[in-house]
Amino acid sequence: MLGNFCYSNPTKLYFGEDALHGLSEELKNYGKNVLLVYGGGSIKKNGIYEQVVEILKAAGKEIYEDAGVMPNPTVEKLYEGCRRAKEGHVDLILAVGGGSVCDYAKAVSVSTYCKEDPWEKYYLRMEDVDNKIIPVGCVLTMVGTGSEMNGGSVITNHEQKRKIGHVFGDNVFPKFSILNPTFTFTLPAYQMTAGFFDIMSHILEQYFSGEDDNTSDYIMEGLLRSLIHSSRIAVKNPTDYEARSNIMWTATWALNTLVAKGKTTDWMVHMIGQSIGAFTDATHGMTLSAVSIPYYRYILPYGLAKFKRYAVNVWDVTPEGKSDEEIAKEGLDRMEAYMKEIGLVMNIRELGVTNEMLDGIAEGSFIMDGGYKTLSHEEIVAILKESMRDGQ
Repeated sequence: MLGNFCYSNPTKLYFGEDALHGLSEELKNYGKNVLLVYGGGSIKKNGIYEQVVEILKAAGKEIYEDAGVMPNPTVEKLYEGCRRAKEGHVDLILAVGGGSVCDYAKAVSVSTYCKEDPWEKYYLRMEDVDNKIIPVGCVLTMVGTGSEMNGGSVITNHEQKRKIGHVFGDNVFPKFSILNPTFTFTLPAYQMTAGFFDIMSHILEQYFSGEDDNTSDYIMEGLLRSLIHSSRIAVKNPTDYEARSNIMWTATWALNTLVAKGKTTDWMVHMIGQSIGAFTDATHGMTLSAVSIPYYRYILPYGLAKFKRYAVNVWDVTPEGKSDEEIAKEGLDRMEAYMKEIGLVMNIRELGVTNEMLDGIAEGSFIMDGGYKTLSHEEIVAILKESMRDGQ
């Protein structure tokens, strides 16, 4: 493990089929007014909304609702949420939904009492919070982002064609999160598999960096193997509790800051994927899957040793009689086959990307330097073009 670091994660987790019981206990720690944040209404169809509201009412809470959070929360929606939170003098924001809802709740928590434009302050200038923060709790209904146990918050500005994530500190982490795997059972297959790859991508973004013998890499290899195994089961049987519970737990540990320790981390796939999302509003996990294989094939020569290790330790590639490059490439071939097997999008054309968008997408992709290759604008365009050819 290279370097020096401090590790802290203040989020309290309740996990399992009875996890929602923890909400009653947590509500005792907060004031009367609660902003209930959720998405398009699926939680009303599957009964989760009714369960949560019943607990809130039993605890004597005054409920203010903020519904309609979209998959890629917009800056306009953020401003609306801030108005609702301020008008209700809310003491707690309770996010019930997937990563976008949790991300949005954290954005509202830091923005409601911000004296400046929060988009400018937090997402363009990337400044720290210096105002009152409303605490957040999460009831998770979709896995993938890890937002239930980190400070990340991604907001989209369609007018500026920017989709930007700000990773806030411990003070913005959810105070508690409720993780009941059965709450994910009714998720549509497309969203489910997109979430699976979001998990994988989070792990790979951290894994493909550094060259030392790092404990975090061993943890990530185990998480990847578990995810691959359980996702194959879940695709065939979405209500397999063991598989879905393993995936939910893996998603949380993939991005709760633990495995990043001692790593420089990459994040270029996310930067490109988020820029695609700003142009197309496509599902986040699918923007990542569509560019991952072209990206990793491009940077493979610069991190050959780690790609070889990935092939052997995660994809069980037999190294005997093969060069390091052959081993590494076979690992990516097996990854690609798996991605197609579970139904991921492999071509950005399917997400609505056109040739006319490529320069803009590349321009909107923040350049990161923690991985094995720092990309130029032209290299990002080349990777995007490769993705447009994939599968044809």
